[in-house]
Amino acid sequence: MTEQELRALKPDATVDARGTYCPVPIVLAKRELEQIRVGEILEVLADDAGILGDMPHWCKSTGQEYLGTLQEDGEFRTFVRRLK
Repeated sequence: MTEQELRALKPDATVDARGTYCPVPIVLAKRELEQIRVGEILEVLADDAGILGDMPHWCKSTGQEYLGTLQEDGEFRTFVRRLK
């Protein structure tokens, strides 16, 4: 997705993983993803740059859709669509 498309997304749920390091943002995302419906979007807030590689890899290995990440002032907003 483009940056403009990511900025226009309205997530169905948000996980605040700021202040944590790998693998905590992924663990928190997994827990929250289990609580939303298929097709809904999860936003993960993080300040660990590891999320840039970890989230796309995790999505690919679990069959979820990685939509992209916005970076602003050292923080990251990552978006995932639940597919199953």
